[in-house]
Amino acid sequence: MILMQGKGVSKGVVKGPLYFFRRQDTTVGKTTVNDQSVEQARLQQAQEKAIAQLEALAERCREEAGDESAVLFETHAMFVEDEDFASCIQSTMEEENCNAEYAVQTAGEQFAAMFAAMDDAYMQARAADIRDVARRILNNLMGVVEGGIDSDEPVIVAADDLAPSETIQLDKSKILGFVTQGGSGNSHTAILARTMGIPAVCGLGDALKADYSGRLAYVDGETGSVVLEPDELTLATMREKYARQQEMNALYQTMKGQEDVTLDGKKVNVYCNIGSPEDVAAVLSNDGQGIGLFRSEFLYLAADDYPSEDTQFEAYKSVAAAMDGKRVIIRTLDIGADKQVAYFDMKKEENPALGVRAIRICLNRPEVFRAQLRALYRASAYGKIAIMFPMITSVWEVRECKRACQKVMAELEKEGIPFNKDTEIGVMIETPASVFVAEELAREVDFFSVGTNDLTQYTLACDRQANDLGKFFDPHHPAVLRALKMAADAAHKAGIWIGICGELGADVSMLPTFLAIGIDELSVSPSAVLPLRAAIRKSIAKTCTLEALEC
Repeated sequence: MILMQGKGVSKGVVKGPLYFFRRQDTTVGKTTVNDQSVEQARLQQAQEKAIAQLEALAERCREEAGDESAVLFETHAMFVEDEDFASCIQSTMEEENCNAEYAVQTAGEQFAAMFAAMDDAYMQARAADIRDVARRILNNLMGVVEGGIDSDEPVIVAADDLAPSETIQLDKSKILGFVTQGGSGNSHTAILARTMGIPAVCGLGDALKADYSGRLAYVDGETGSVVLEPDELTLATMREKYARQQEMNALYQTMKGQEDVTLDGKKVNVYCNIGSPEDVAAVLSNDGQGIGLFRSEFLYLAADDYPSEDTQFEAYKSVAAAMDGKRVIIRTLDIGADKQVAYFDMKKEENPALGVRAIRICLNRPEVFRAQLRALYRASAYGKIAIMFPMITSVWEVRECKRACQKVMAELEKEGIPFNKDTEIGVMIETPASVFVAEELAREVDFFSVGTNDLTQYTLACDRQANDLGKFFDPHHPAVLRALKMAADAAHKAGIWIGICGELGADVSMLPTFLAIGIDELSVSPSAVLPLRAAIRKSIAKTCTLEALEC
């Protein structure tokens, strides 16, 4: 038996083959080709494969979100077959006697530059589309696996660690669980696992070896153990835990359709955290009553260039429409710190968690902010969208954001584009500064949402990404809970509501404290909705106390 011990970051027991994530080298170089006919055949095969992939994506979108959502992929398929684009690739290959990869990349850059230079905003936005099409053809030429997992069966993904930009592009239908050498409970691999409701273990270190690839593993996301070739006792324990897990899941299914209300009538809205439009399916299947956090930055992390206004609009619109009138809170761009995007060309910072990130980027780059706000307000005509600003520390920041919103609304009104003028605006409470000026902030916005991961990090001066800090990173710390109480008191004094969208919101053991503080909404991973609902429906709010706030 081989036993590896790490930290469980997403509960559950699963077995399956280990699949080690391999990063592909997608650097394109120019090489001289001896036989152009062979190269032309490679190109044609890559183009045909790209069209088939895009048609499949369009059909999937059509089934999940309607015809309009499929248009983007159908447009990309048309770009692949565009005569001018294809001719440019062909002529580059023939004139320079070069490889197909170099010709595709060159043609993609030329056409993207051409679109970007046009006066029409719609045509400018097509630059990102042509880059995406060129990248897809390149990936097919270079053997880059679509979705990052080259397996016909579902697997347990193993890695040293996974960046946010890598996790967002994984084919989720092929993932049974995650195991990583590094990472932490707040890493985006862990967050994705909880969103999907699958087991995950991080911090396995060198015990997790690439030599184990393909071997059958048992993962316990509660205890943090990963076992290969288990002995009879361990196997029996795993099977028993799996059986109990299935029983509890069946019990939680009876919570569907029930109200999120305590025995004494206290209503608590239970919403979901998501990172992409595809996650809405998990929200609906787990009976989430809204979306309390749509991490819009994943649209940027999944792209090779700034996502256009239209691309963002389609994503936000599809989520709003799918939620059918339920509130969808979309957080504006929150990159920086652990979420780096190459094309933003950010300066290297000694301490990026305290640097230019989130709303600071948006206020420093008004055109990037404007494109997102336009997309958000346009999408507000198709559902109950709310806009939330992250990493707020001062009242002036909120007022600058509101001025940007007013400017965008004036533009859309002038252009005759429909939008909801009463779109709610909120801020995230995730720094001590925002807590200390919470009364002033509350007078500026419609709601607060507490990001407990960052609030813990900044309150305790404790890096949320560091796996070896262990007990020092404690979201149950009285200082964190007192900050939460201060923010809640300020919100209610101003007549606005307050929620929690950090990972602490799913901690059922903290529910009595949240009820005592007066939290109005809890936004959690979709898989946590039904267990949380069960706990709410057994609680009596008026008997809950603030003992946890005491040292």
